[in-house]
Amino acid sequence: MDNGTKPYITIAFSQFSKNQLRTMKYLTLLLLFISFGAFSQDMIPAKKGDVTINPITHGTLVLEHDSQVIYVDPYGGAAAFEGQKKPTLVLITDIHGDHLNQETLDGLDLADATIIAPQAVADQLTQGTGKNVVIMSNGQSKAVNGIKIEALAMYNLPESSESPHTKGRGNGYIIHLGGKQFYISGDTEDIPEMRALKNIDVAFVCMNLPYTMDVDQAASAVSEFKPTIVYPYHYRGTNGLSDVEKFKNLVNEAAPNVDVRLRNWYQ
Repeated sequence: MDNGTKPYITIAFSQFSKNQLRTMKYLTLLLLFISFGAFSQDMIPAKKGDVTINPITHGTLVLEHDSQVIYVDPYGGAAAFEGQKKPTLVLITDIHGDHLNQETLDGLDLADATIIAPQAVADQLTQGTGKNVVIMSNGQSKAVNGIKIEALAMYNLPESSESPHTKGRGNGYIIHLGGKQFYISGDTEDIPEMRALKNIDVAFVCMNLPYTMDVDQAASAVSEFKPTIVYPYHYRGTNGLSDVEKFKNLVNEAAPNVDVRLRNWYQ
């Protein structure tokens, strides 16, 4: 260009001292670092602003929308939530220690948090945990903090009193945020209730043996109810981490319109 732009830039920068330029360089690098760090979060467009998804670990995540901060199955110790906002809602799916973790709950500031849980979980919570506890059973729907929450079944197949997850004890959840539906599978196999889901925008689906289902079962179920976006989560089992790349390939083959998003839940 010959319109004087380059000389102007040169003159403008020459007006800064070396220390000032060093500071500008530092701030630029800091902003880049923050921007790259933000890739650990996903933003889902919704009414009244994006829904932010923060993977924490295993079956644990944080959803933020508008003024609500939702912790799902807080686990991993309070340190895992450093940098997260205080929860307004806490959803707990089951009684097992990677879902109901009293030590983690005790380390968090739950003064403003309503806990949503099945009866079996409520029975084991330390008294005084959270602001209050709302008990939900499979099939129930309630509005809490202005958010519609649906409780769904989660259990092992075939149904048995000896299975790790019996029908009716724990809850999966559908959370309605900004006109979108977010499905939390909890610990389950590819049950008919999951396969029959409709209009799910974002799904978090478990796949770890021997406690829930394998990759093929999970991919088959997801390919049937076809969420817009699916995150495999809770995929650490007795033999290590499940093959989430295989899950992605299976879903992409059977339901190519489903956006399979792989994130690091085990940092």
